[in-house]
Amino acid sequence: MKFSKELKVALLGVVALAALYVGFLFLKGSNILSSTRTYYVVYDTVEGLAVSNPVLINGFRVGLVKEMVLDQKKGNKILVALDIEKDIDVGDSTVAMLVSSDLLGSKAVELYMGRNKVRYKGGEYLIPFVKRSITDMLSQRAMPVLGTVDSTLQRLNTFLDKEAKGSIHAILMNAQATSEALRTVALSNQGNINEITRNLAQLTAALRGTEAKFSRLASNLNTITDTLDVQSVNRAIRGLDSTIAQAQMTMQRINENNGSLGKLMNDDSLYSNLNASSASLNELLIDLRENPKRYVHFSLIGGGTKVKEAKNVKEATRVKNADTVQSAGTVESKK
Repeated sequence: MKFSKELKVALLGVVALAALYVGFLFLKGSNILSSTRTYYVVYDTVEGLAVSNPVLINGFRVGLVKEMVLDQKKGNKILVALDIEKDIDVGDSTVAMLVSSDLLGSKAVELYMGRNKVRYKGGEYLIPFVKRSITDMLSQRAMPVLGTVDSTLQRLNTFLDKEAKGSIHAILMNAQATSEALRTVALSNQGNINEITRNLAQLTAALRGTEAKFSRLASNLNTITDTLDVQSVNRAIRGLDSTIAQAQMTMQRINENNGSLGKLMNDDSLYSNLNASSASLNELLIDLRENPKRYVHFSLIGGGTKVKEAKNVKEATRVKNADTVQSAGTVESKK
């Protein structure tokens, strides 16, 4: 049996169309050999969800998104058709959660089965739920911050007008000139800086030597302290305390007029008597100088000189001593 060329071309076209359809379904993720059931779910937003995205149960793929339709009669909500394998028990408690499938924002539908009391046979509406992803939370947190940054940049641009930009440019130029001047000063004073560095090094070495000397001095002091006899020092301190106590007692007795020294320091009778004796002696000498004839007698007969002054002076001295002894006895009797 021979086929005409036209029939062969027609059969080849049918086979090509069938292969194209199968390939299209395969690229969409549909399994032609497996039977599925279609369920529906309504979302307020399906950002990141596309046709042929997977339907998952615990991460395992059990279907795909078949179709998405914008329902304007229900407030522009999106009706999503899900093709799910026939052997999956979908019921009245099944929740279709819209979740993120990757960090790029792609979405997938994950089924939470729950305790189904009624099993669906296809064509029913599932319970919708949108699970917020980390990207959504970060975006929600970042948007206010970005708005604040944007407003801050706008204010900064408003502040940085032409005059402000010119001032900033002048400041930068002055800073550059200052750095160049500092570099020139540093280069011109390189020798002085090196000398200062050497002096600091010498000073550091001298301080280290001084530290070593202080360390030796501290060691010597520790040695001297260790060699001191503590008991001998205590005995010396106790003896010094006793001496001080005796000195205090002696001063107390002197202040209380006990003994000759206390009476001599606190009683002015002896001073008065000595003062009176000195005054009497002074009067005697004045009288002797003014009236020498009372005490000295010159005799021209017999070729000699008879001195009466000695007798008078001796008599006056005897009388004065008697008065002094009498005064001293009076003082002793008073004491």
